[in-house]
Amino acid sequence: MTPISLDAPAAAPEPRFHALTVFTGSASGADLDYTEEVRRLGSALAGAQISVVYGGGKVGLMGQIADAALEAGGEVHGVIPEVLMGREVGHHGLTSLEIVPDMHTRKSRMADLGNGFIALSGGMGTLEEFFEVWTWQYLGLHSKPVGLYNVKGFWEPLLDMVDHMVDEGFMSAWRREALVISADPQDLISKLRSWTPPLGR
Repeated sequence: MTPISLDAPAAAPEPRFHALTVFTGSASGADLDYTEEVRRLGSALAGAQISVVYGGGKVGLMGQIADAALEAGGEVHGVIPEVLMGREVGHHGLTSLEIVPDMHTRKSRMADLGNGFIALSGGMGTLEEFFEVWTWQYLGLHSKPVGLYNVKGFWEPLLDMVDHMVDEGFMSAWRREALVISADPQDLISKLRSWTPPLGR
C-alpha cells in the first residue's frame, strides 16, 4: 500500500459543468447580429473552460460558434451523421469530430457528451432537438439544464406559445420555470452552473 503524503496538494475536483451541447442552424440567418452573438457565446464558453458539443458542421451558426470557441482556445467536439457529412461539410478543424451512422445516434451522443443543452437561433432541426431534450428532462431521463439563448428576442414567440400551453392547462408551470433563458453569455453560463433540477418533477 502506497503511503499518502500529507504535504502533497489535493487534486483539484473536475468542474461540475464542463461541456455544453449546443443546438443551432446550418444557416446564418438574415441578420449579422446572430453571427456576432453566437461568436460571443463561443468565446465566453472557451474562457469559462466549457467545451462546446455540437452537430459537427462548419457552415452557418454551427460553424461560427465552433470557430469562435476554437479561436479563443476552447475545445469543440462535433458529432455528425454520415448522410450529412457532405451536405453540411463536416468541420475538420475541431478538437474531435465523430462520424456516426444516423441522426438518432448523433442526438444520443450529443446528449451524453454535454452537461447541459442550449438552443441558439435556428430552424426546424434546432426546434426538434430542443424539444426532445426538454421532454427528456421532464420525464427524468436526465437531470441537466435545458435552455434558450434568446438573442434579439428570437425565442419570444416560442415562449409565448409555451406560456399559452401553461395557461390552457397542457403544461405545468414548473416545466416552463425550469428553462434557462438568457441573451447574455456570462449570465447564461452563470445560470447553467447554478441550475438545479426542478422540485415539481
